[in-house]
Amino acid sequence: MSEKTEAEQKKTGFFSRRIIFNTTLGAGLFFALVGIIFWGGFNTSMEMTNTLEFCISCHEMEDNVYEEYQKTVHYANRSGVRATCSDCHVPDPWIHKVVRKIQASKEVWHMLLGTIDTPEKFDAKRLTLAKNVWNAMKKTDSRECRNCHDFTSMDKNMQKPRAQKQHANALRDGQTCIDCHKGIAHNDVRKLLSDEELEALEAPDATIAHPDAKLFELKDIAPELAVAKEEERKAAEEMAAAERETEIKQAAVAMASEMAKTMAEEMAAAAAAGKSTAESGAGIDERWNSIEGRKITLLYPGQTSMEWVLNGKDHGGARPFTKGGDRCFTCHDKEADKMGTKIVGGKHQSAAEPAPVKGKRGGIPVTVKAAHDDENLYLHFHWHDGGIPVAEGERMDAENAVKLAMMFATDEVEYADRAGCWGTCHHDANGMPHQPEGTDVVKYIKESRSKIEVKGRRGKKRGGWNKLRKPEEITAAMEAKKFMDLIRYKSDGTVEDGYILDNRVMDGNISDVEMVSENANGMWTVVMKRKLNSGDADDIALENGKLYNFGFAIHDDYSDGRFHHVSLGYKLGLDDPKAEINAVRW
Repeated sequence: MSEKTEAEQKKTGFFSRRIIFNTTLGAGLFFALVGIIFWGGFNTSMEMTNTLEFCISCHEMEDNVYEEYQKTVHYANRSGVRATCSDCHVPDPWIHKVVRKIQASKEVWHMLLGTIDTPEKFDAKRLTLAKNVWNAMKKTDSRECRNCHDFTSMDKNMQKPRAQKQHANALRDGQTCIDCHKGIAHNDVRKLLSDEELEALEAPDATIAHPDAKLFELKDIAPELAVAKEEERKAAEEMAAAERETEIKQAAVAMASEMAKTMAEEMAAAAAAGKSTAESGAGIDERWNSIEGRKITLLYPGQTSMEWVLNGKDHGGARPFTKGGDRCFTCHDKEADKMGTKIVGGKHQSAAEPAPVKGKRGGIPVTVKAAHDDENLYLHFHWHDGGIPVAEGERMDAENAVKLAMMFATDEVEYADRAGCWGTCHHDANGMPHQPEGTDVVKYIKESRSKIEVKGRRGKKRGGWNKLRKPEEITAAMEAKKFMDLIRYKSDGTVEDGYILDNRVMDGNISDVEMVSENANGMWTVVMKRKLNSGDADDIALENGKLYNFGFAIHDDYSDGRFHHVSLGYKLGLDDPKAEINAVRW
């Protein structure tokens, strides 16, 4: 057949002209139109399945995870930005999105089978469902989380100290969002994982580690704005403490006349004995007025033992604590009262306080001042009684409304540098979950045991009460200063001096320690005088140029045993601005 002439081609219709692959223009336009309609319909249908309404159209979702999600910050928050189901569970990149939709066909099949169509069936499958999501997010470096959140875009100035530290650790070591934030939108079943599963799932991934990266800091790009932001933050903290500060100051004013009378009596007695005020004992000395105190909030710990702290299943900060050397102080100093309130109410980790005392406060704000001279350390504690009335027959300690105990330690004691005196509290001690039946177990530290069971795997009891080291090993630890130096004051006037190693030993030698107290207008003041270096083997000698680990506890409301409030671990020094409790020279 001969080729068409130019004249014949001109006579051919426009849509009959041949284009690519010998296809007519009309056919090409037709199939293009069909493709657009198909694509539009397909994409519209796929996006429709991404809506919240579609996701909760089956009662399996509406009656379970949707109700849980409505109580979270992803549903309602101060910004008004809501993350819906698809934001977290459907990838944004198109290819990954289509793959996910194909996978969802399996979920439709199980819906038809009724696999999880009742709350009981859903709960039975909850851990399996959660693990599927956790594993998927782990593999993608929490891709969907990072659509909204990114480490290097986080303004650390707006984060609590704990969040700053944990996010910086994650960025450096190679952890991803889901490692720490399981249960962020639904009921948390993380505790149902075995220890092995948990360790594998939350292990850092070196391929996503950024050791040189850091969280966003406003000062990097706008120094003047950063200064304003920091001032704003400090102002907010000051406002939060204003009410407490006012209360303390008002009480202090009300106490002035009574304290003046007490001081006058002490000074008169000292003069009669030919001594100065400082020499007359611990004394409530007017010189304390010139010393700036540090406000420390003691928290109610419930049954959160040292084993609890070290176990990642109980405590999300276990890995940074053990692997990174993070201190409890770094993350929790500003939130101790909130933590204690959750625990005392029985709402934190559920098992942390199975027997809450009605009306018990979650935290006790204490103002701590420190001073020293050539021979002695002086500590001044001041706090609001603020407790609850306890009937005489219901008092755990009938003789003492209040007891104050404090511990000192060097870094020779493991964990003392991070946890202070917390290392003396164990899961098998009196009143704790794994106390051996019929056996009295008081405080001890790890150095006195050959093994401490931390995780309690395969039904093992946690702690180490029956793993005592040999006597010669205990003696060697004592000589190496691997013990907690303990001082305790009771409101009946008793002063005890001792230490904790294999046991709590109160030797009754109080020649090196003097303490006085006063309770006026609802405010307790306790002052301690302790020799810097007593020369005794069971005392920690204190000297300039060194920092010492320090923690203290208060039993109020005639309480005893574990029903106390405790501090985090702090650093104490003599004339050292770096110390969190700095004893200034008198």
